[in-house]
Amino acid sequence: MRIVFFGSGAFGLPTLTRLHSICDVRCVVSQPDRPAGRRRTLRPTPVSEEAIRLGLTLERCADVNETACVDRFRAIEADAWVVIAFGQKLSSALLEDRFAINLHASLLPRWRGAAPIHHAIMAGDVETGVSVITLDQVMDGGLVLDQIVQPITPTDTTGRLHDVLAELGPDAVERVLEAHPHSGSKGQLQDPKLVTLAPRLARSDAVLDLEGDCVTQRNCINGLSPWPGCRLLVDGVELRVLQAGPSPEGVHWPPGTLSPEGILGLGNGSVQLLEVQAVGGRVLSFDTWANGRRFKAPVSVDVPK
Repeated sequence: MRIVFFGSGAFGLPTLTRLHSICDVRCVVSQPDRPAGRRRTLRPTPVSEEAIRLGLTLERCADVNETACVDRFRAIEADAWVVIAFGQKLSSALLEDRFAINLHASLLPRWRGAAPIHHAIMAGDVETGVSVITLDQVMDGGLVLDQIVQPITPTDTTGRLHDVLAELGPDAVERVLEAHPHSGSKGQLQDPKLVTLAPRLARSDAVLDLEGDCVTQRNCINGLSPWPGCRLLVDGVELRVLQAGPSPEGVHWPPGTLSPEGILGLGNGSVQLLEVQAVGGRVLSFDTWANGRRFKAPVSVDVPK
């Protein structure tokens, strides 16, 4: 099968690698290189890097819907277009008469939008997954062609779940591509009453409420990790809190109190801090960080202003 692959973010890498092994990937389309790091040097997208490594034809497009781009990509002989974390909406003029599918990191229609993994964890969902859908001018609103379910554990972070879901993508996409010539890829309409939205998040969303519900705050910590990361002031040090789990049964501290074992007291219970990062430092287990600080007694903590 001949494929044109549209992608930018790392979420699409496992699927691109699989497609390269089983299909004829005629072209990879990605976003232009962007400035990154302190020196603001140009850096290719993860998909661009992988396309170069695999020796695939690569097009970097600032606006995929420009007339020249539309004409160029529509002229490529392909059986299907696969779109994953591309970062641009494909217009109806570009998509006309094309079989185009998208891999999305949720069980649609739940969590349409830019940050589905974050929102699934923050909402306390017990499961998520991936969906392969047809492309539609309504954001993430196409027909559902395939889904794979993945449980969410109490210690899952967005970073870990992103990688797990990315590895589910190749099987779902391959099944849809294999079925397409035989089934016409008739999919399932999404129930509009079940739609929830997952808008892009900002640093201002990563604020812990030390008087808040312990499960809600745990989900906030895990859902906002690794970015933007919730922060605490602990013993004069600003600490990014990157993973939390339920506290041991029967172990509680007053709200705003942190024990040497990493038990953080909240409004109606406690959570266990598992991974942290001092500003400018490495990501460490809480135990390793606390041992380095000679942290031996419960202390009061605060949320940075």
